[in-house]
Amino acid sequence: MTRYYFDLRDGEELAPDEEGLELNGMQAAQMEAAKSVADMVRDPVYPSPPLHNHRMAIEVRDDKGPVMQLKFTFEIEKKLQ
Repeated sequence: MTRYYFDLRDGEELAPDEEGLELNGMQAAQMEAAKSVADMVRDPVYPSPPLHNHRMAIEVRDDKGPVMQLKFTFEIEKKLQ
């Protein structure tokens, strides 16, 4: 089993995962990262006033280095009336 670390990126801020999880390969790591992105999106904290674009990501790495990144972008597009 490989230990994967799931660093959280919110805009320019990075919160590194110090513990990681032992998983059975890249597919399991991808599923775990997808769950983490869904959790981040479900309860985002946006600055006031809200930004027009807000980016969040899970940066996955193992002991050798980066292996994948799952990104989410929140955009506000106002329509003229």
